[in-house]
Amino acid sequence: MAPPAAPMDDGTGLHGLQGNWGQMMRNVKTCLLGVLLPLAGAISTPAKAVEGAASLYVPGTGGPATAVMPPLEGVYFDDTIYIYNGSASASKEFVVGGNVVAGLDATIVADFLTTLVVPSTNFLGGTLSMGVTVPVGAPMIDANAVVTGPFGNLRSLNVHDSALVVGDPVFNTMLGWKAGKLRIQASSMVNIPVGHYREDQLANLALHRWAVDTSLALSLHDDESGWDLTGKAGVTFNGKNDYTEYDSGNEFHLEGSVEKALSKKFSIGAQGYWLKQISDDKSSGALLGAFRGEVVGVGGTAALNVTMGRSPATFRLRAFKELDATNRLKGEAFFLSLTLPLYMKMPPQ
Repeated sequence: MAPPAAPMDDGTGLHGLQGNWGQMMRNVKTCLLGVLLPLAGAISTPAKAVEGAASLYVPGTGGPATAVMPPLEGVYFDDTIYIYNGSASASKEFVVGGNVVAGLDATIVADFLTTLVVPSTNFLGGTLSMGVTVPVGAPMIDANAVVTGPFGNLRSLNVHDSALVVGDPVFNTMLGWKAGKLRIQASSMVNIPVGHYREDQLANLALHRWAVDTSLALSLHDDESGWDLTGKAGVTFNGKNDYTEYDSGNEFHLEGSVEKALSKKFSIGAQGYWLKQISDDKSSGALLGAFRGEVVGVGGTAALNVTMGRSPATFRLRAFKELDATNRLKGEAFFLSLTLPLYMKMPPQ
């Protein structure tokens, strides 16, 4: 999952940069090296899916104004409802929960709850935020057959599995800068494998592995014209599931969007994503070999800015159709999110 969206800087100058352009760029270069160096090393790996075809980074969670940081120090809340329905033909096999399954069909309804703290708007010349995301949801999995279990042991048929579970918590960190209309954001996510993992079962939200994602986003955001052009790229470094002995490969993801504000309250745009696995799955639990995955999706997005009580809030809808998939499910994804401040440190009058 990606770091959550935040209430956008409204252009009043509350967010602002500290110091001059030269100092800001020196700070940006220092922090971006930590993102770009691992990116360069990962992309140089010759470029099918990770265990369960499930990634820490959920494609589609980038999009308009991704690099726009909260305008003030404070505490922010984001609630994103995620619905995904995807399938793969009986000729394709996947490793799910240590089982090799064929003819997979999955429906996932999940709620990603995020609390975000902004301790400073002048950290290395930019805005720093840190938060925790906890996923709660109900995956529903159907498979035509379970071919084999962990380590080659035959298993009985299991055509349906569903459960209400809590996934692994994810720790988010973001650091962003503003220079005129350009916004820059370096971000990271760490998946902590302590969620509810159902051993030998098909329906899970928890990845049950350590994973780290590093991303860089740029937003060309013009409050006057209402246009926003955003791009985001990153790499996810996956660890091993100690129960299934499955060591998932690393993944590269890329997203782009364009959006136009039709009024101060409503905006609409288009968005697309590409995710590609860039290193092999391996270890004794990787029963299908390298199994690199890839998926491409396109869709639309719209946002509504409202006032709830005395607080500004943003509702955003995203909808995607996946056009092509290799060693992953292919389907549709929907996101509905609400972002609002719980507390903001107002400047002195």
